[in-house]
Amino acid sequence: MKKLKVVTVGGGSGYTPELIDGFIRRHDELPVSEYWLVDIEAGEEKLAVVGALAQRMVKKAGIDMTVHLTTNLQEALAGADFVTTQIRVGQLAARIQDEKIPLRYGVLGQETTGPGGFMKAQRTIPVLLDLCQNMETLCPDAWLINFTNPAGIVTEAIAKYSPIKSLGICSGANSMMRDIAGAYGVEREDVYARIIGLNHLIFADRIAVTGQDFTADFIEKLAQSVGSNTLKNIPDLGLPAEFIRSLKLYPLSYLKYFYMNREMVEHEINELQHGGTRGEQSLVIEKSLFELYRDPNLCEKPAALSARGGALYSDTACSIISSIYNNKREIHVVNVPNQGTTPDLPDDAVIETNAMIDSLGAHPLAYGRLPTSVRGLIQSVKAFEELTVEAAITGNRQTALLALSAHPLVPSVDIAEKILADYLTANRDYLPQYQ
Repeated sequence: MKKLKVVTVGGGSGYTPELIDGFIRRHDELPVSEYWLVDIEAGEEKLAVVGALAQRMVKKAGIDMTVHLTTNLQEALAGADFVTTQIRVGQLAARIQDEKIPLRYGVLGQETTGPGGFMKAQRTIPVLLDLCQNMETLCPDAWLINFTNPAGIVTEAIAKYSPIKSLGICSGANSMMRDIAGAYGVEREDVYARIIGLNHLIFADRIAVTGQDFTADFIEKLAQSVGSNTLKNIPDLGLPAEFIRSLKLYPLSYLKYFYMNREMVEHEINELQHGGTRGEQSLVIEKSLFELYRDPNLCEKPAALSARGGALYSDTACSIISSIYNNKREIHVVNVPNQGTTPDLPDDAVIETNAMIDSLGAHPLAYGRLPTSVRGLIQSVKAFEELTVEAAITGNRQTALLALSAHPLVPSVDIAEKILADYLTANRDYLPQYQ
């Protein structure tokens, strides 16, 4: 088997032990011999801490893998087979601003949904397209596997503006299928859910357990336990039972931001006043994680990492990389251009859905028309996403205003203008395209 060189951009992230753990467990089928963790100079201290833990984990596992740490992106990329991205431009401080600014105007302040997703994309897309340009020179045949949020929007920008082979991933659908497996006491591998929609805006419209259709049965289970929620970063407020029965779909927890917007905004304002935004809470979690990571006796992924919202995403990431490398033809949920999967969205629009993954990449499984009950919501959010990509590329303030005004959770153009003005002021150092 060909030895692999894998690069993680944003290697100093607190999530990195998840990936290391995933590669260690799959080393027989995914022979990563060189694993490069790369970060910017401002993240060098965190890189050193996470990198040392990664090296201890590999040593304990006794596998043939060398973990390299560097702030030299070009050195890391040279000859890479797979590049993964988990960057956060502006770090958690920028996320906290993204959350607080909309809340000033009674609008949802969340990392990827609504204005927060718009702002994160403005900072992130230019940086990732610069990465793609480096890959064109240094590793043109490598796959770019993007974890960076907002995953769907970022993946669409890469698909439209770069020739690099890429796909986007998220742990949301995997979490949904784990919930289904838990409800029936089976393994995750015994569950199949057909996923329709966009990143952080997905629904399961068909649910199978050990090959049998359990769609209606699971939706009734969901209706009877309206408070259930396994995503750590979403407030545990349940959708009304009658609404779930009427929808006849299994919505990702993020859909509460749309269907219970008033309640979710009130919850966020209350958290802001008493415990801080989710970003501020994540900052506390991250500090405690890094204290654990510094322990020279720690040689495995700590259980406390599950408190972060993206826990277990290494299973998603490493499984998909293995499916590409080993030409497995497995079915995974990924972010990929529509290309006829549904006629209700443009062909070049990135959607999140089930796809067969082989050595050529992701081949989405067509599902046809979107259900009328969710079609309008998905189409309006996709229009917002397309305008968001255009704004990030052009730095055009008018396009940015149109993007924010198009989002269903922004109640008026006047508020969109205020949020945009505050965002551009607060993020001036990270937005060269707007200068």
